[in-house]
Amino acid sequence: MTDALPLLYSFRRCPYAMRARMAIAMSGTSVRLREVLLKDKPEEMLAVSPKGTVPVLIDDGAVIDESLAVMDWALAKHDPEDWRARDDADLIAVNDGDFKHHLDRYKYATRYDGADPEEHREQGARFLNQLAARLVDRPFLCGEARGRADIAIFPFVRQFRIADEQWFDAHAPAPVRAWLKTLTTSDLFASAMAKYPQWKDTGEEFVFGDGA
Repeated sequence: MTDALPLLYSFRRCPYAMRARMAIAMSGTSVRLREVLLKDKPEEMLAVSPKGTVPVLIDDGAVIDESLAVMDWALAKHDPEDWRARDDADLIAVNDGDFKHHLDRYKYATRYDGADPEEHREQGARFLNQLAARLVDRPFLCGEARGRADIAIFPFVRQFRIADEQWFDAHAPAPVRAWLKTLTTSDLFASAMAKYPQWKDTGEEFVFGDGA
């Protein structure tokens, strides 16, 4: 019965939720998906995770509301591509810390007093150069196949590109552009980015993962 499946609150465009969905989809684990809007968060989600961010996974009463922990929850169940063998915690920490700081102030400069988007773009580009150094002689960050580090990081680089696609395509290092294109044109990404109606509007849940 689907009611027995773990419950996932997610928002399609959020990079944190995106990497969690990618891991769930790759692992073949089924969950009940409730698609939410972060500007109109359902009370049911806030009741279990008051910080109000996604993803939020509820499995047999346990609440997991950190995206990397959701990834690890899925990979612990099944990791057919051996993602955990291709990981880099330090690189992910830079992505989630310094790079995310500059990404927000580049893409959403009007939300931050005194933010200079070009300055933050320049700072963010330093991280792209760091990734390029890893990718110059291999297609993925930790080897010849995609791994946990790639999936944890690329949704944020994707957002960096979206902020100014023309600039990114002209100035981002070629290895980073090729890496990002490989990941965003994959069947796995397409399945993770399927569109669903807002749960708060319809009350409808969807089975996600396991090829769904």
